[in-house]
This record gives sequence, structure tokens and C-alpha cells, in this order.
Amino acid sequence: MPELPTFSDIQAASVRIAERAIRTPTITSAAIDRQLDASLSFKCENLQHAGAFKFRGAWNAMSQLSAHERQMGAITHSSGNHAQALALCGRLLGISTVVVMPHNAPQIKKAATVAHGAKIIDYDPAQHRREDISAEHVRRHGFTLIPPYDHPDVIAGQGTAALEMLEDGGPLDLLLVPCGGGGLLSGSALSAKHLVPDCRVIGVEPVLADDAARSFHSGQLQRVDNPNTIADGTRTESLGQITFPLIQKYVDDIVTVSEEAIKQAVMAMFHLGKLVVEPSGALGLAALLSGAVVPRGRVGIVLSGGNVDDQLMIELMDSNRP
Repeated sequence: MPELPTFSDIQAASVRIAERAIRTPTITSAAIDRQLDASLSFKCENLQHAGAFKFRGAWNAMSQLSAHERQMGAITHSSGNHAQALALCGRLLGISTVVVMPHNAPQIKKAATVAHGAKIIDYDPAQHRREDISAEHVRRHGFTLIPPYDHPDVIAGQGTAALEMLEDGGPLDLLLVPCGGGGLLSGSALSAKHLVPDCRVIGVEPVLADDAARSFHSGQLQRVDNPNTIADGTRTESLGQITFPLIQKYVDDIVTVSEEAIKQAVMAMFHLGKLVVEPSGALGLAALLSGAVVPRGRVGIVLSGGNVDDQLMIELMDSNRP
């Protein structure tokens, strides 16, 4: 069993990332509150560097690399947001970066990753496992692997989002967090349960990528093969060896939402909340709009990212017209 991060690690990460990460705002929307008859607060990680919470974990991990590791360079595998974050951190820290990305990753995320100076290795997720490709390049070139979620420093960095939300907005009765590989969910739950023990923490993932929900409810790690969900940030094969036990310990439930509910949540954030949020980032609101979760008391929602392709946004807006 790998060593699990603690709340002290999140506190240390908070100090470490303060020099670079944005302390994103926690906002409310009277229009969304009226529609749901609820009291909601949104942590706007769509306004973070590189457009997603991933900058937190990437900076916390990469800023601690030794001089030798920095010289050799870093590698990761990601569909987009962690790729961008790693590339940006590499540029800021003077570390060369390589990213293994699926050929069907959103073009906006690929373009931003390249713009930050990373080299992309394309692969077909139907034919190869990204973890295997990364491992082979680590072996051949001596890169340091900074995985997208299953890493203590990455998880600690992600946990700073919920830490800030609770520090800035006060206690919550319920916290809804998107779940892919579980880095954000496990880190957020660790922060929430330490600061507000009675706060219920619920993870949300697409029904088409329901491995985390099945894992949580069965107590056994479950997998999903190349899920075709609009929420590309959740297309992970499974929870990790570190994130799964943290989720088992600190998370109260994991629910799933349909593709239609995700689309409706993106549009609700756009029309009512006046924010651009990508499908993965809108999962928490999707859970409320679809009835998968009933809001009670003060509800916090982590908007995990805002990197959505122009064409997808146009399609969603067209489909949403009366």
C-alpha cells in the first residue's frame, strides 16, 4: 500500500502553490439558486491557470523535483487539463515536458499544451494504454513521471481547492466534486472532512464512465474501457492505488449523471451562471439538475475546469435552443 497524503500535506501544498496558483473565487448565482431552490456556492477552477484545477497538483509536484530530475525532464499521460498544467509548470520552472495524449483529445487542449512548450506523443486509446507508453519513455529516457492523479503531491495540490473554498466561504453541508481518476475528489474530501467533519462529500461522474461509482459501492477497484463521454476529463480507466483508499475513507457517496444532464449543466452555467465551464467541470451541477443529488443546506460545487472546444460549445448552444 503506497503512503497516503494527509491534511498536513495539503496545508504544505497550499503554502507551496501560493506563489504561482490563482486563489480562484467562490461565487454564487441567484438565478441557479432560484431554479433549484437551493443555496449553492461555486469554486471557479475554470479561472485557474491553464483553465483547470490541475495546475495546483502539477505545480506542487514539479516544484519539488530535484536538480537532476529537472534536468532529465518530466512526462505525463493526460487527455488535456493535466497536460496543459504540466506543460505550463514546465515552462515556468525550466523543465522540458512530454505528454502522452489520445488522438481524440479536444483540440483546444492539445493546442494549449503545445503552446506551453510540451512535446505530444499521440496514441489510439482503443489500441494502447497510455500508462504503458509513459512507462516505456521513462525507462528509455529517464523522465520523471508526474501522473494526472495517482500521486501524493498531485493529490495534496488538488486538495487546496476545497481548502480555499472552505476558508473563504465558511462551512458547507454538502460538497459536490467531479471524479475522473479521483485526485480532485480525494484531495477535496480530505480537506473537507478535516475542516468540517459533518460535511457530506459526494463525487460525480458520467454514467458512461462509472468505474468510480462501481468501485465505491462494491469495495473493489473497477475499470472502464475507453468511455465515450462528453466529459473528456473523466475518461480514466480506473481510480488509483492512492485515490481509491482515500475515497473509501473520506467520501460519502459517488453518483452518476447522464450525458444529457451534463450538457444541461454546461448550458445552465453559461446562461444563468455567466461562466464557461467544460462538461467535466459541470458534473456537480448536473447531479443537482438531474435529481441524482438533492440539495440540503449550504452546498458547494467545484467547477473543475473551463477548457471546452469552440465547436462543442456551438453544438451545445444550438441543441439548447427552443
